[in-house]
Amino acid sequence: MNLKDIEKKLFTIMKFISIPLITSAIGLEIWNIQTVTTNSQLPSILTPALIIAHIALSAHFVEGITAAFYAPSQNQHPLKYGTYTFFVGTVGLLELWENHDR
Repeated sequence: MNLKDIEKKLFTIMKFISIPLITSAIGLEIWNIQTVTTNSQLPSILTPALIIAHIALSAHFVEGITAAFYAPSQNQHPLKYGTYTFFVGTVGLLELWENHDR
């Protein structure tokens, strides 16, 4: 097994993990917004998860914007690739730039 095969399998695993985690982070953020608007509170045990969700969503947002900016240079649709990269994270950018090097 060469390094390229390992990278491909690792990227696949990271994608399958990232998509549900980012979706869960979005759900947690929506729940947090709902609690603010109804003057209720999230359980305090979720505070660390909410902080991690803020950081992850911010990082993925920046990665999505970056991918959308560079996607046309790779003949990719900016909105589609930006959304894809938002959900899979750095893996999407690495795939985009890997295609750029070819």
